Amino acid sequence: MNALTKPTAGKDVAPAEPPAAKVDLSRYTGAQKAAIVLMSLGDDAKKLWGVLEEEEIKEVSQAMSSLGVVSAAVVEGVVQEFVQKLSGSGSLMGSLEQTQRMLANVLPADKIDNLMEEIRGPAGRNIWDKLANVNETVLASYLKNEYPQTVAVVLAKVRPEHAAKVLAELPDDFAADCIVRMLSMEPVQRDILEKIETTLRTEFMSNLARTSKRDSHELMAEIFNNFDRQTESRFIGALEDKSRDSADRIRALMFVFEDLGKLDSGGVQTLLRAVDKSDLALALKGASDSLRDLFFSNMSERGGKLLKEDMAGMGPVRLKDVDAAQTRMVATAKELSAKGEIVLSDGKSEDELIY
Repeated sequence: MNALTKPTAGKDVAPAEPPAAKVDLSRYTGAQKAAIVLMSLGDDAKKLWGVLEEEEIKEVSQAMSSLGVVSAAVVEGVVQEFVQKLSGSGSLMGSLEQTQRMLANVLPADKIDNLMEEIRGPAGRNIWDKLANVNETVLASYLKNEYPQTVAVVLAKVRPEHAAKVLAELPDDFAADCIVRMLSMEPVQRDILEKIETTLRTEFMSNLARTSKRDSHELMAEIFNNFDRQTESRFIGALEDKSRDSADRIRALMFVFEDLGKLDSGGVQTLLRAVDKSDLALALKGASDSLRDLFFSNMSERGGKLLKEDMAGMGPVRLKDVDAAQTRMVATAKELSAKGEIVLSDGKSEDELIY
C-alpha cells in the first residue's frame, strides 16, 4: 500500500498544524489507517483505489466496514501520518453501506457483490465453508423450496454433522427424497456445481447477510438483565402498558438470578467454585428459600454453616448491593455456560437432562 503514503499527483500538500493533543494511533492497523484516509478523501480517492491490488482492496474494505466511529482527532492524526490533505472535517462512520458505495466507484458490480458477501459473512473461505456457519433451521428453510436433487448436491458438499442437522429440519417426505438422491448421486459436472454455487452466493448468502439482524427482543432482554431490580420492574411495567406481548417476550428471554435454580447439582457446584464468596453470601440474602436450599444442599456441611454465619453477620443489606451481587453471579454463570462447563436451561425440550 505504498501508494497511500504519497500525496495525490498534481496537488501541493501544506504542512499540517500539530494537533493540540497527541493522538495514539498505535491501536490502528495499517489497513484501518488506509481505510480512514480513503474515506476522508471521498471522491478524490478514486486514483488511490485504482492502484491497489485486489487483495489490498479486500483488506482495506474489511477494515472499513468494521471501523465504526473514528474521532476527528484520529482522522487528522492518520491523515498527517500519511502526509495527505484532509478534504473535510469531523468524525467518520465506517459501515458496510459506506464501503459498498465507495467500491462502486472503482470495481465492477459483480466483483463488489462477491467482495461484500465475503465481508458480511458468515465466515468462510468459499461458499461451502460459509454454509457450514449458517444455522441449520435457516438453511433448511431455504433448501425446502429447491429441487431435491439440488438439495442433495448441497448436503453432499457440507460437513456430515451439519447435513444431519439440516435434514432433521426438513419435512420428512422431502428429506427422505433428498437422502435417496444422495445415495444414487453421480459425480456432479463442474458447470452444474458452479451454477449451484452462484445461486447460493447471489440468492441465499446475500439475502442472508441483509436479513440476519439480531432479534430486537433478545437484545432488549440482555439490556434488561443489566438493570437493577427496581429499574427492571419500572420499565417492564411501562412496556406492558404499551405492548404486553413485547413485555412477555422480553421477560421470557431474560435470564435472571432465580433461573439458577434450573441448574443441576454439578452445575451448582461448578458455579460455587467460580463465584466470589462475598458475592455468594450477599446474593443469597435476596434469594428465594428454594434457591438458597439448592445452593446449601450442594455445599459441605461446614461450608454451608460458614456461609450462613456470613449472611447472618451482614445484618440488613441494601437492595441495590444484592442486585449487583446477583448480576455478577449470573454473568459468571453465563461465562461458564459459554465455555460448556455448565448448562443453562432456557426451558426448551432439547435442554432437558436425562439421568
